[in-house]
Amino acid sequence: LGIDNLVFISILSGRLPPEQRAKARRIGLALAMGMRVVLLTMLSTIMAMTRPLFHVMEHAVSGRDLVLLAGGVFLLVKSTLEIHHHVEGHHERTATTAPLGFSRALVQIALLDIVFSLDSVITAVGTVEHITLMILAVAISILVMVLFVNAVAEFVERHPTFKMLALSFLVLIGVALFADGLGLHIPKGYVYFAMAFSLSVELLNMRFRKRTAKA
Repeated sequence: LGIDNLVFISILSGRLPPEQRAKARRIGLALAMGMRVVLLTMLSTIMAMTRPLFHVMEHAVSGRDLVLLAGGVFLLVKSTLEIHHHVEGHHERTATTAPLGFSRALVQIALLDIVFSLDSVITAVGTVEHITLMILAVAISILVMVLFVNAVAEFVERHPTFKMLALSFLVLIGVALFADGLGLHIPKGYVYFAMAFSLSVELLNMRFRKRTAKA
């Protein structure tokens, strides 16, 4: 289920100079693992974040909700600006569409890693009791992502229509995070099914375009 993290890192690293992209992906995934391990060592603090801080109408707002709301808004704004840049044309050069600096890209990756890590750590705490097992699972999941991140990023960069689809995935994930922060939980199975279905349709379109071009 780390595809959301992979897509975000792939999109963001694509804004860097070619010689810095692979390095940014590796460091981004290392940050993701570091965030998860640090949060796992702070279980009492993490579980305290699920306790209500205040109420808005009938909804009890916790620290976790605030983090998810902030992460959802950040992801929505970031992906919307990227979509606008690609739709309106590359001639627009603004602060949001110009190539990123390396440090700035890592900061943005780290911010989203905190949101993704918090959600996965709370899920892990509710699944097993042994912290060693949770850290081992985190290490294995990050290793899998390391194996696939360059292939995913290169595929996204080679296919402009797929890049637009990937940005749409980020919008969908941002909406899901925001809704979760409001207490409107959207099962992740629904989100990932929608992403898988859209991906299947786009792959069929890519094959059709390739055959048409050959003809």
